[in-house]
Amino acid sequence: MRRVGRVERVTKESKVVVEIDLDGTGTTDISTGVPFYDHMLDALGKHGAFDLTVRAEGDVHIDVHHVVEDVAIVLGQALRQALGDKKGIRRFGDAMIPMDETLAQAVVDVSGRPYTVHTGEPEMMRGFVVGGHYPTVLNRHVFESLAFHGHLALHVRVLDGRDPHHITEAEFKAVARALRAAVEPDARLTGIPSTKGTL
Repeated sequence: MRRVGRVERVTKESKVVVEIDLDGTGTTDISTGVPFYDHMLDALGKHGAFDLTVRAEGDVHIDVHHVVEDVAIVLGQALRQALGDKKGIRRFGDAMIPMDETLAQAVVDVSGRPYTVHTGEPEMMRGFVVGGHYPTVLNRHVFESLAFHGHLALHVRVLDGRDPHHITEAEFKAVARALRAAVEPDARLTGIPSTKGTL
């Protein structure tokens, strides 16, 4: 049985549809109106081996913030839907990803308890805009929204880096790989991987 989630969210600021297949091959179809964000979501799908479709439109002429945030919200919701009762998954995942001078780490627990720790980005990331349209200050917001709505405990750390593009991309790839490991079926488990019996 395929683990697929599909969620649609419509507000006055945006319209978002996300579909994710956790047992895919990394096939992606992404369109948010924010080109660099499309690139990051494409990396998330490919390196997570998730089939991922994202369709979003909104008031990017005002600011990309609303669309970026809303896509992260819906992606988290679709991920949680696809996970279902979480029986037989590994639950924990971690990854360290280099990209030239950059090294980023992500660690995830599909715990049912949303929490985010995001550290290590250089100070200049707060004011940098990639491609003239994606403010890297949004990185933390993306990971917080994904974790909150996906019910994940997510830690993302930048250990080294100076190029905002490389830093952001390494973070997204690390999250993808950590998620891939966490949601994979564990052949040794049949139940829910928790002493409480629920996640």
